[in-house]
Formats: sequence, C-alpha cells, structure tokens
Amino acid sequence: MTTTQRLQTRSCPIALIALMVLTRFHHFGDMLHMPDASLAVFFFAGFYRKPSLFAFLLVLAGVIDYLAIANGTSAWCVSPAYVFLIPTYAVMWLAGRYCSRYTVLDFVGVSLTFGMVMLSATIAFLISNGSFYLLSGRYDPLSWSEYTARVVQYYPPYAGSTLLYAAVGFAIIKILINMPKFQSRQKAL
Repeated sequence: MTTTQRLQTRSCPIALIALMVLTRFHHFGDMLHMPDASLAVFFFAGFYRKPSLFAFLLVLAGVIDYLAIANGTSAWCVSPAYVFLIPTYAVMWLAGRYCSRYTVLDFVGVSLTFGMVMLSATIAFLISNGSFYLLSGRYDPLSWSEYTARVVQYYPPYAGSTLLYAAVGFAIIKILINMPKFQSRQKAL
C-alpha cells in the first residue's frame, strides 16, 4: 500500500477531524496544549482528494472557533479577514493534492513533499496574516517594513508546527505501511 493509498482510507478523515478538534482551541499551543494542527490537517486532507472533506473541515473549523469564543477564548482574530482562512486552507489542501502523486516515502518524495509543505505554509501565512493586517481594522496602515517587523515573529511557530505535524503524520504512515498486517494487504493488491 502506497502513502497515497494509505491516506485515502476511511480512517484518514476520522483522524484528521479528531486532530483538528483536539488542537484548534490554542493557536500556538502552550505547556498544556498542542499547537493548532489545522494547516497540516488540510494538507493531509488534500491527499484524500474529496472536496466534500475540504468543505466539512472548513465548517468544522468555524464551529470550533465559535464554540471557543463562546466559552471565553478571545475573539481578537475574528474580523472581516476571517473569510481569508478559506484560501489559506485551500492552499494547504491543494498542496496535499499535488503531493499525492509522490506515492512512495523515498528521499526524493519526502524532500519534495516537505518542500511543498514549507512553501504552502509560507503562502498560507502570507494570506492569513496579510489579510488580517489589511482588513481587520485593528491596525493603522503599515508600511511593508513595519508589517514585516511585526509579523516575522509569528512565522516560525506557524510554519514550524505545520512541518512538525507533517513529519509526525508521515512517520505514522510509514510505520503503518511497514506493519505486517498492511504488508500482506499490499501484496494482495
């Protein structure tokens, strides 16, 4: 069973939904909470290749945010720019779809996939943070240098946690693929 086939099983959406539910309440994480895995969830959902899963995860993200705010989490990030989370997550989903062509976890496939994770996370960062600074109404107009100085501190945890979740996700998949139970299924295919 290839990496792509493993990610297209019925268990993939359940695992992605569970990961989003468990991590979305705390964006960067802290000593008690894991950082938000939403970007990695949408990346892996791209492997699944079902647009209905993308739509479901968008709705789920909105419901989780609503519940978090209703239970006392700050609504600071909810602004007219919130709608730009759709293209932010679409970038990750499309990157996952693109990477689904690398069906084996060899050096080339892993290198290209992690390069795509970093590129898509960077684009997602620019969309989500850029739209927030431009449309939230929470900041006076900024020059590009001021904007860069303010947001550069948020990029490492944003992209780093996505890369970490991707690495853990692919490690789990590699372990599952190499388990005797899955090897016998692969031979049957």
